[in-house]
Amino acid sequence: MALAVSTSSTSAISGSSFSRAAGNNHGELRAQQIGSFRLLDRPQTASIALNVSQRRTSVKPVNAEPKRNDSIVPSAATIVAPEVEEKADVKVEDYGQLAKDLDAASPLQIMDKALEKFGDDIAIAFSGAEDVALIEYAKLTGRPFRVFSLDTGRLNPETYQFFDAVEKHYDIHIEYMFPDAVEVQALVRNKGLFSFYEDGHQECCRVRKVRPLRRALKGLRAWITGQRKDQSPGTRSEVPVVQVDPVFEGMDGGVGSLVKWNPLANVEGNDVWSFLRAMNVPLNSLHTKGYVSIGCEPCTRPVLPGQHEREGRWWWEDAKAKECGLHKGNLKQEEAGVNGNGSARTNGSAAVADLFDSQNLVTLSRPGIENLLKLENRKEPWLVVAYAPWCPYCQAMEASFVELAEKLAGSGVKVGKFRADGDQKEFAKQHLQLESFPTILFFPKHSSKPIKYPSEKRDVDSLMVFVNALR
Repeated sequence: MALAVSTSSTSAISGSSFSRAAGNNHGELRAQQIGSFRLLDRPQTASIALNVSQRRTSVKPVNAEPKRNDSIVPSAATIVAPEVEEKADVKVEDYGQLAKDLDAASPLQIMDKALEKFGDDIAIAFSGAEDVALIEYAKLTGRPFRVFSLDTGRLNPETYQFFDAVEKHYDIHIEYMFPDAVEVQALVRNKGLFSFYEDGHQECCRVRKVRPLRRALKGLRAWITGQRKDQSPGTRSEVPVVQVDPVFEGMDGGVGSLVKWNPLANVEGNDVWSFLRAMNVPLNSLHTKGYVSIGCEPCTRPVLPGQHEREGRWWWEDAKAKECGLHKGNLKQEEAGVNGNGSARTNGSAAVADLFDSQNLVTLSRPGIENLLKLENRKEPWLVVAYAPWCPYCQAMEASFVELAEKLAGSGVKVGKFRADGDQKEFAKQHLQLESFPTILFFPKHSSKPIKYPSEKRDVDSLMVFVNALR
């Protein structure tokens, strides 16, 4: 926060207090009155201000010298080590309480509050997807606003075209942040262009997204994101409308120096889209091709009907790892051990309710699934889902799989479930073809080797076609 400096001088210290000395052939600037500050011959800035982090202060001049009318002052002056005497602390904002107060507020009200509170020290983080709604809400407040975006160098052409359309529609300039060229060069030279398919996306995202974001946020006191609770039940279900950022730092530095606003936290995805259509705003053309959540081109693909929107991101990894690092603070402490491919140090899911609770489903233990694998001649075929109860995609298909079990009851096909996370995950990877959750396997009647369901269509009809083709 800029604080004007007052002194015992009758003249204000500002850019206007300098005049050209009469008879000075060199056109040098002469100070009419400098007060009691010693000035150095170092070019700095044309204005004199102190950043004192929202505190009321008075300034004691140190190393004071008598006023000298013949001193030649350069075009800017620097105060030497002023002592700042604290008089009163400004009340610290309780953002937990503010989040509760605004929990029932509309996105427009939350946006207006954010812009009013932080002015030019806050900016909207724009990803090039449906979070264009944030820009529309900001425009509707009538307040000035800033927008920044991370250009990773690997976005879809359609996303770049969308950026251009948004800038023209709102008459704004998006502040683009780019990754460090040396870091990108080292990553690609050492590991190739597509290393994330083998060892997880976190390293690439750290270089191309997280570090540029960190640089952007160091120039702000608050930022605005498009996070919604329904985007990722595993990591975003508890996102508040405003919070102290638990991961990144703002311009003042240190823990608690950055505030994070999430105006869409309580809004359903369908409602966001209804708003966008009603306001006739520009949209990324990828949305018409089945894309919902949009990131970098190699790591984003369309989703199928019935799939969760985040299932199109990093599809080769576990659902629980689907945060790029920009919102790492959403992950619980026990989830911090999850790497790019979903391996975790601990289970961390004991408190999560189990799935697929039905009398038509058999719960298989480790010995049970091992016996099923050993049998070459079974009395009946089996359909088994390897799952993790915390996985949002397992949760999304629960109703379909339970309904399927009811339809198959008495048909000669057994339906079972095997919890394959935690300590069972390595076993499931080796013997149950587990790559991500959920994995659905059909155990034929006369073969020990299970057949993996290859599609991501997990509706009842699609699963029934798979079973009927093999039984």
